[in-house]
Amino acid sequence: MSAIEELVAEFAKLPGIGRKTAQRLTYFLLKQPREETARLARAVAAVGERVHACSRCGNLTEADPCGICADPRRDQGVVCVVEEASDVLAVERSGEYHGVYHVLGGRLSPLDGVGPDQLSVAALLARAQNGAAVREIILATNPSVEGEATAHYLERLLQPLGIGVSRLARGLPVGSELEYADGETIAQAISARRPVGRE
Repeated sequence: MSAIEELVAEFAKLPGIGRKTAQRLTYFLLKQPREETARLARAVAAVGERVHACSRCGNLTEADPCGICADPRRDQGVVCVVEEASDVLAVERSGEYHGVYHVLGGRLSPLDGVGPDQLSVAALLARAQNGAAVREIILATNPSVEGEATAHYLERLLQPLGIGVSRLARGLPVGSELEYADGETIAQAISARRPVGRE
């Protein structure tokens, strides 16, 4: 296999990248100055060498514990459970959450061979049981079939521990119009409605 074919094959392994896009990326890089491609190669190698999972929460980090777990301003008593490390970034963008996280490393998917043992469920339970002052666990799994199944499974495990368990609210996004929303989104918005005038 030639170097070009090898790079195309490697790019094609990335999520959302098909063979044609992989070819475009490869030929784009070949047109760049050698210093640019070397810089990209060094950045990819550095990520592989320096980034690892935080020993407390599973978030991707270069330091252990990660910056969020080590931040004394974060509320260690509130743990937001997410499927992937990229979900931490999404929650952080809101600017509204000030607790810590627990990254599961995926979601339950029996058809794909992903059960509780392939996720960091045991670490979450240990974290909730070990006497730490965890007051609330927020289940922030995705609203997919697998994400919902994962949340229900975790709810059943966590509720007997006497810790508050909550879910992210779901429904209509700000700026959307009812006529374009699907039935499931409207149903969730109706069931999660709040009385007017209460915060």
